[in-house]
Amino acid sequence: MSDLEVRQLRYFVAVAEELHFGRAADRLGMAQPPLSRAIRELERQLGVQLFERTTRHVVLTPPGETLLRDARTALDAVAAAAERARHVGRPAPGLRLALKADYDAGLLPQIFETYHLEDAAVPVELMLGGRGEQVPALRQGRADVALLATPFDDRGLDVEPLLTEPRLVALAASDPLAARTTLCVADLTGRTLPDGTPADRDGLAPPPEPPRPVLDLAQLFNLVELGNIIWFPPSSVARRHPRPGIAYRPVTDLKPTALAIAWPQNCHSPAVAAFVRAAIAVAAATYPPESAIPAETFTAASHSETEELRSIVPSS
Repeated sequence: MSDLEVRQLRYFVAVAEELHFGRAADRLGMAQPPLSRAIRELERQLGVQLFERTTRHVVLTPPGETLLRDARTALDAVAAAAERARHVGRPAPGLRLALKADYDAGLLPQIFETYHLEDAAVPVELMLGGRGEQVPALRQGRADVALLATPFDDRGLDVEPLLTEPRLVALAASDPLAARTTLCVADLTGRTLPDGTPADRDGLAPPPEPPRPVLDLAQLFNLVELGNIIWFPPSSVARRHPRPGIAYRPVTDLKPTALAIAWPQNCHSPAVAAFVRAAIAVAAATYPPESAIPAETFTAASHSETEELRSIVPSS
């Protein structure tokens, strides 16, 4: 058997993700007949059937499902190799940090300060994106290191946990539930999270429809204040952004969130190693285990909401 080519894997992944040869051909910018021939040749080359084809459906076989998982990894690795080579070849070195805006538990200024004391420190380029964009950026070589909330698919990555903190519910101050001091997930039935997920599914289940892009924090707050959505921010976000139109309340059975730092496996960059060391040191100093306060202790009367928010997470 001859070695697989990147082109073959791209063709296969397009058909496997679309499950339709016509749509896959459009996505690849080619005609359908040569795509069909390429897939048949790939099956002949591998000696297995990758798709079950009928006049109405295209379905992956078990060998096809296995190849899809590994092909995605291989294509990411190829893209990452090219991207990292281009990055290293730039005249000025730099460290690309991927994160979601305000999902750093307030640690980023101290991390930068500590990092820049390291001999290996280089200028940092922030890559702000939405939830779920950080891991692809690492895998594709567009980012060198990332701060992100768990859980996430850590295949091919090295990961260090930094801290765990409670999540609260952010809802409109006019919402009847805002009159209560604590809630449970079942109380949120009928309300919707920013990505379209029903709130009573804890915000951890995949949304029933493609996620709605809400990347701007101001936009998110406005939607909450209007009562269009609710949100489950980490307690550190709530502490740093008290707003009169939003009530933050603890949810007794809402799972906490953990912040981690991740970078590609087999990375030998001194700058990445220095940044990871700085992040771990700052998190340990700012959030020692004994300082954690359970979400159940949070009560927010309207006249003292800001002070009680500050009590959840140590000031940064």
